[in-house]
Amino acid sequence: MAQHASSKKRIRQDAKKRVRNRYYKKSTRTAIAKLRSLTDAKEASTFLPKVVSMIDKLAKSNNWHKNKAANLKSKLTKFVNSLA
Repeated sequence: MAQHASSKKRIRQDAKKRVRNRYYKKSTRTAIAKLRSLTDAKEASTFLPKVVSMIDKLAKSNNWHKNKAANLKSKLTKFVNSLA
């Protein structure tokens, strides 16, 4: 168990960050699944920028690797373009 006040504070901060990171990751995964389930090209093309923005935020905060984010964005863009 942590003894120093600073290490106790760090544990509290890490717990908050973990919950926040899990929320953003899960909501992004759900948005990606929703985008992939769409069949209407117009609806998908309007939803794509929102999903890309969510992916970029996760990559910027190092929750996802930048290459994973780039691959996801590429695949999702190809998918939306194939609907048209």
